[in-house]
Amino acid sequence: PVPAGLPGDPDPEEAPSDDSARHGGRVRGFPHERGNWATHVYLPYLAQEEFLELLELLVSRARTFVPAVAAMEEFHLSLSQCVVLRYHWIDPFVRSLRERLAAFHRFFCVADQVKVYTNQNKTRTFIGLEVSAGHFQLLELVSEVDRVLEEFDLPTFYKDPSFHISLAWCVGDLSSKLEGQCLRELQDIVDEFEDSALLLRIQWEQIRCKSGNKYFSFPLR
Repeated sequence: PVPAGLPGDPDPEEAPSDDSARHGGRVRGFPHERGNWATHVYLPYLAQEEFLELLELLVSRARTFVPAVAAMEEFHLSLSQCVVLRYHWIDPFVRSLRERLAAFHRFFCVADQVKVYTNQNKTRTFIGLEVSAGHFQLLELVSEVDRVLEEFDLPTFYKDPSFHISLAWCVGDLSSKLEGQCLRELQDIVDEFEDSALLLRIQWEQIRCKSGNKYFSFPLR
């Protein structure tokens, strides 16, 4: 058992509730439980001004099909599912990640294909930019992250993953409204955006792991 009062552990009165109205109607993938830390491994993407201009165009067009679409506030490319770690697993988990990822170099990928996604329980729909080049390097990273997850008997990443950066989201499964004509129009915006080819060629420089309110960074060589 984890001792009470660990740094970063909420008091029982402050523990997050599952009231979806407090966070835009989003629903937890698993219930909150004291001592469980939601954990995610990913490549962070720091959006530049031009990227935010493109995002604004895409969200504006998507809202003509689904008015509830909202832009993401932060951007990343996932290398793991969101898994649950006990508090005392965090340090050994991060150490193992650091060892396995130490040899990886910086690399580029191209994320320029608009695609619609839903989460596993169909409670949210996302518009993302799918990777069209750099897939092999991403699979190599996922392979090492998966090995760490297996050490802790945690779920590994999806088979045949569609690597992407999520741009916008809405509550519920609205994929049928966002695919087809909407998707074609969004792809046209990306293809015609000035300097799109340069803007969407992304160099990854670090990997991050977020566990609860803790962040760990693993610089690529």
